[in-house]
Amino acid sequence: MVTIKFGTSGWREIIARDFTFDNVRLATQGIADYLNAERQNAASPLAARKPILILGHDARFLGREFSLAAAEVLAANGITALLCDRDTPTPVIAHTIRRKQAIGGINMTASHNPAEYQGLKFSTWNGAPATPEVTRQIEANIVKLQAANWSFPAVPFGSYTCKAINPLPDYFKALNKFIKFDVIKKAKMKIAVELMYGAGRGYLDTLLENCGVQVTRFHDEKNPLFGGHHPEPNAHGMAGVSEFVRSGKAQMGLGLDGDADRFGIVDKDGTWLTPNQVLTLALYHLKKNRGWTGAVVRTVPTSHQVDAVAGLLGVKVYETPVGFKYIGALMESEAIIVGGEESGGLSVKGHVPEKDGILACLLMAELVATEKKSLGQILKNLEKQIGEFHSDRINISFAPEKKDALLAKLGSGLTNIGPFKVEKFITTDGYKFLLPNQEWVAFRASGTEPLIRCYIEAKTQAGLKKLQKACRALLAV
Repeated sequence: MVTIKFGTSGWREIIARDFTFDNVRLATQGIADYLNAERQNAASPLAARKPILILGHDARFLGREFSLAAAEVLAANGITALLCDRDTPTPVIAHTIRRKQAIGGINMTASHNPAEYQGLKFSTWNGAPATPEVTRQIEANIVKLQAANWSFPAVPFGSYTCKAINPLPDYFKALNKFIKFDVIKKAKMKIAVELMYGAGRGYLDTLLENCGVQVTRFHDEKNPLFGGHHPEPNAHGMAGVSEFVRSGKAQMGLGLDGDADRFGIVDKDGTWLTPNQVLTLALYHLKKNRGWTGAVVRTVPTSHQVDAVAGLLGVKVYETPVGFKYIGALMESEAIIVGGEESGGLSVKGHVPEKDGILACLLMAELVATEKKSLGQILKNLEKQIGEFHSDRINISFAPEKKDALLAKLGSGLTNIGPFKVEKFITTDGYKFLLPNQEWVAFRASGTEPLIRCYIEAKTQAGLKKLQKACRALLAV
């Protein structure tokens, strides 16, 4: 009997081992039970809504078939499923939930994970990732169903159908509120776009072409195996685009992960920019060039370069635990210009409370078109005022039996990290230690592997190396 647990972005498992049709139906029944209970609660936002749920999937193996299995269970529970007519980006599904005033959405996606994984992500009525409070209720429902030996009398495989919708036109229309496509059009840009065989095909590339950009596409066909690589737009995943831009054939590169909620940005010289830098640039652009007002929100391990630019611009900073669900929740309740995280998620005020890689890429193109400078030049100009920030993340393995002792050591509140004095101890998510000169380290234990993720930020490259060494020594077992 599998244990179905929702992590930072849904439930993910290996296809055919744990991610099976029976388990997808089981998870969907747990979600249906939660939704129907909420609909009976007069104080819930769901009480006034029609029982409609948006279903979607990315380009992974059996995505549509898993979605139809979920649709059949939903129908048996009095919930009408509207299935996106092709593999669809996560932010588009989030937008469609809001547009259709649905009671939620289920997206079959494992995001940037390898091809052997599939996932189920549940979003609530406002398009945001389900909070831990919600997923705990769903998990408890699943446990009850398992205890009762619940099963579902599904129709023969491949014979169930449900209503299909095309969410693309409404999403394209919505982006006009956030992106100045006319500014991009005037710049007559050449941009390389890395689509990674994923759900972003026909979205980012088409939006750019529609405003006159000369687009060169990379990996723009559907491939459930993602060419044998992780569909992640990090420095490695964007290497081909970097080489293309470096050769002078494009002035920047933009990329998306498998479900288009994460972004990858390549500057004019072929340099891959970190998500930390992109969040900083997005805040700078929306505040300085667009005149937006409000605060900025970032997760605990996200760079304090954001804080430094926020201080420069007179913007308040909020810090949340890891997971866009926390950022999204704050964006729904506070005036937030932009929210983001170091793993490559970003959204802006008035848009969906969910990561949107398409939006992030378009914002960077707009910034270049607006200032007629490369992103690197803009960052260097900012660094003259705030100094440099050097960030890294290292994974430190340990023997499983040492985990409790290590966490107890970190949780005790250290006075020093090697030769560096601890000025403040933060336990919002994991253990974060603020050091002198705007430097810091943070530790989070992996929930699936015997390792601790160590996030480090220093003001110089030499300082970064010293902190790396100090962290390794601290966790030596």
